[in-house]
Formats: sequence, structure tokens, C-alpha cells
Amino acid sequence: MMPKTPLSAAYILALMSLFVGMDITTAQETVVEENAVQPGRFELSARASKIDPRVKSHPEINFMLETPSGKPADVQNAIVDTSVPPRGKLVIWLMSHNKSLFNRLADYGLHAIQVQYARSWFSICCQEKPVGPHCRGNIRLEAATGKDFSDEVQIPKPDGMMERAFQFVKWLDRTNPEGNWKQFLNADRTGLDWEKVIVSGSSHGSTTAARFAKYVKVSRVVALCGPRDQYQSWQGLPSATPPNRFFGFSHVLDGGWKSDHYCRSWELLGMNQFGPIVNVDKVKPPYRNTRRLITDFDVGGNEKIAHSSVQPGSRAYKDKSGKFMHEVVWRYLYTHPVDIVGTAVPADDDCEKNQRQ
Repeated sequence: MMPKTPLSAAYILALMSLFVGMDITTAQETVVEENAVQPGRFELSARASKIDPRVKSHPEINFMLETPSGKPADVQNAIVDTSVPPRGKLVIWLMSHNKSLFNRLADYGLHAIQVQYARSWFSICCQEKPVGPHCRGNIRLEAATGKDFSDEVQIPKPDGMMERAFQFVKWLDRTNPEGNWKQFLNADRTGLDWEKVIVSGSSHGSTTAARFAKYVKVSRVVALCGPRDQYQSWQGLPSATPPNRFFGFSHVLDGGWKSDHYCRSWELLGMNQFGPIVNVDKVKPPYRNTRRLITDFDVGGNEKIAHSSVQPGSRAYKDKSGKFMHEVVWRYLYTHPVDIVGTAVPADDDCEKNQRQ
């Protein structure tokens, strides 16, 4: 007759040892092995407002927790592949979720998260002409840190990128311990260990990533179609993140390139100290170990396609079979050792640094 109360693990193991002829220690190891989560890819998502009840909407800058139809607008995404040798780095992506990019980051052995932070101010604030030299840079820093750097916005700590990322990683540590997310928390678990973090984005997100890295020392910056912020001067400020850790990739028909916005930012950030501008379609990796990469593949003269063509997606460079042609470029940007650098080159006289409205 079976007992009415649940059997204890010790009782079950003892039975196993009797019927199977193994000792209890061996039985314990067998149970642990059978119950262990197999290595593989974990993709997780959660609403920021469910993780942290302090977060809120900011209608003054069109940053909302829900769309007008009631659809969640604060879903955050994460990925890790525990079957790949880990690099011990966390990528924080500062734009909308890009599943194709995240799949590649996981393939590289990187952890990656995409956070929803108060970033919808760009078309609303700093619209005066001429705009102040620190207007956009200060808002970017406030949106990233949740600290008071700008009089034009009021973004509290829970709605800044730093705190959103910290709370998300803590949630991931609880929800997906197999992913070893706790390695990205600092020693006293009061924030992230930012020197293990790669901040990255495209366009607006790449510019905020670079601005943040001037203020906080990070492992690396990967700026796709960026950074720009023409008419701003923060790019030349002293940097907490060494300049050899900044990497950029853009298409030459992108308006940011044609107007000297990218080349200006790259030089003000000091990236020319580590190699020339290299066309990835004409030079093989490791691209002279440079930090400044460009492409000129045919986009039909379409500036908008050019702008978004440097990240995995429908507008990226593909061959006739649909294979992405910049796979090695993306791997280089996120994994090339930061201490291996190219030969310094002088600033380009044809790149206008002193831009005015």
C-alpha cells in the first residue's frame, strides 16, 4: 500500500539502491544528471513594468508602457546560448529588438539584452536652431543614467537605461540561472559590472551608446550607422572608456556619412588613432585592425536603405542565395580584441569637424 504523504527524495534514492543495485551516492548523481538542464539557447522576454513597479510612462516625450491600443510597449528581450563557450560579456542593445542580430551574438558566446528605456525624446527636444552644443548629449546621458543632466527632460532612475538593464539582469538571474547572468552584477549586487558590458545600437541608439561610454567605462562600444549628433561637442570630451574600445560601421550613402557626421564623430572620439577607414567589401578581416569600417554595396542609391543596411535584417548585403555578406564584419565588431589595434592615421582634412546650423 502506497503512503498518503509524498515520498522523500532520500526514501526514493534508497529504493533505487535496493532495486537497481547501486549505492545511494551513485543514485543521487544519476538523478541530478537526469534533471539537469541541457546546454542550449535561451530566449527570454519580460515587461519592464512587471520586473520593476517603479517604472512609468513619459507622455511628454511619447515614451509609453502601452500603445494606444493597449499593447505592451515595454517588453524587453534577452538571449544566451550555454552550449557556446562564453566570453563573459553582456551586450546591451539600445534600439528595438533585432532577433537576427541577437542570434549572432549568442553564436559568438555573448549574452545580450535589449532594454526599453526613455529614449523617444529625439524628435521633440532640442529642436531650436541653432541647438546648444550640449543639448542632445545631456539628454542622452540623462536617458541612459536616470540622473539629472538636462533641463529639457525629467527621466528618473527607474526609467533610465542603467537601472532598466540592472533590474532586467537581476530578473534573468532568478529566472534563468543556467545562463549565469549573475556574473554581470557588481560585487555588492547594487548595479552592473560595466567593464563586462558592450553597449551597442544603431542610429539613435549607437549615438546614445557612445555618449554613455564617455561617462561610464565599458568593455566596448559597437556603433552601427552612427554615432552622429552633429552640432554637439560631447564627442571630444574626456572619455571614461578608452578610445580603442569604440567600433563603428556605416554605409557611404547613408546621410550621416555624406554629411560628414559619422567621420566627424569617429575622429572626435579618437578612433583614427587605431587605423584608417576601411571598406569591408575590399579588404579582408581583420580589416587592418581598425575601428572605422564602411561598406559601399549597391543599395540602388536609396539613402534610407543605406542607413539600416549595416545590421542583420532585410536591408543588409546578401548574395543571390540570400546569404548575408557581412557576417565576418559583425563578428569582428563585437569580438575583435580591443588591445589589437591598427596604425594611427592623421585626421582627414576633408571631414568637416566644425559644423554649424
